[in-house]
Amino acid sequence: MKTSQSKIKRLKLFSFKLNSLLSITKAINANLSTEDLLQRYETILREELNIGRVLIYKYNFNKEDWEVILKSGCGEEVEEIDMEKDILGHEEIAFVTASPNPSLRTFDNIIPVFHNNEPIAYVLIGDIDEETKGVSPTIKHLHFIQTLSNIIIVAIENIRLYNESLQQEALKKELELASRMQSMLIPDKASLPNNKQIFATSFYKPHHEVGGDYYDFIRLNDEEGVFCIADVSGKGISAALLMSNFQANLRALIENNSNLEQIMPKLNERVMSSAKGEKFITMFLAKYNYTTRTLEYITAAHNPPIMYKTESKELKFLKEGCLGLGMLDEIPTIQKGREQIDERTKLLCYTDGLVEMMDETKVHYDTDQIKNRMVNDHRIDKNMATIIREQSILDDENNTIFDDISMIGIEFYP
Repeated sequence: MKTSQSKIKRLKLFSFKLNSLLSITKAINANLSTEDLLQRYETILREELNIGRVLIYKYNFNKEDWEVILKSGCGEEVEEIDMEKDILGHEEIAFVTASPNPSLRTFDNIIPVFHNNEPIAYVLIGDIDEETKGVSPTIKHLHFIQTLSNIIIVAIENIRLYNESLQQEALKKELELASRMQSMLIPDKASLPNNKQIFATSFYKPHHEVGGDYYDFIRLNDEEGVFCIADVSGKGISAALLMSNFQANLRALIENNSNLEQIMPKLNERVMSSAKGEKFITMFLAKYNYTTRTLEYITAAHNPPIMYKTESKELKFLKEGCLGLGMLDEIPTIQKGREQIDERTKLLCYTDGLVEMMDETKVHYDTDQIKNRMVNDHRIDKNMATIIREQSILDDENNTIFDDISMIGIEFYP
């Protein structure tokens, strides 16, 4: 008779555990929230298994720290538990009733939960009535609790990973949209001038989806045009936003006043207002008069463009200018450069990403190599194509590129 009753109890217990696991599995498949899953887990342990204390520490990958995600039946004594000293390091179920920490002794067991061979949670459990005769609930159901804890914790971790993937996908779409919008602010090659007086071409490759490089060519009237190249310190979304704001300010100022020396202080003021001193912009700004064939320019802490006159074989860097925009509240001095175009002349403007391509030991592309690609009779677009090809700039697997790369090439005809 007793044997029969014992079998019936075991059968009922087995049926209960099986139904509990099935119920939890259905809840997981129904995409219940982390809070709902923890509530069901707590109900099974406390109300069905008579477990009085439940404490779960789970690793927060975003904060890179451990946090309590469930505290049931516990008092303030758990605040005295030292995670690093008392909990970490347990790889198997451990009994803690003899722990030197009295706060930890209020529990019976530590159950570690691993995911991909790494600990992601620790479950602490203790009895509701330690004076009750018979086998302790935490011992009698220990392996079932371990199984249930693993299922719940791994499900919660999968929820985190799934939500993170959704956020990453949403961010990816936003970045793709931002990239398309930014590309609208940068003129394509077809819109650049190509006539008997001047030929212009360009290249643009952000290091990420969006970047902090910018170039432009603005037609003022039948006789004059303004062109520029600029680079925001840093990369990514913040640099792209500042550059978009800069582009709008530059075009607005140019339309009202094409005097380069008067434009620069106003640009500096607006960059300081936008960036609050946290970023700055280097820039090369030039104005060309088709009638007088004069080129006026200001290099604001930017990589000096390379000018090469094909007949006289003269090569020079256009260095006259001032500090970068946003470096100081006011620009101390501004030196405007001036060049007379009296023969076929090539001009290559570029951002520092081109000369900061770095291998494992050193910078492996510098201005000397760029100069060597300019001193010939080839057209400027051919020179740029050679640079792009030799440095594998269009290769997505090229791990020597650490910044946005932009170039604008101008060829002047007398």
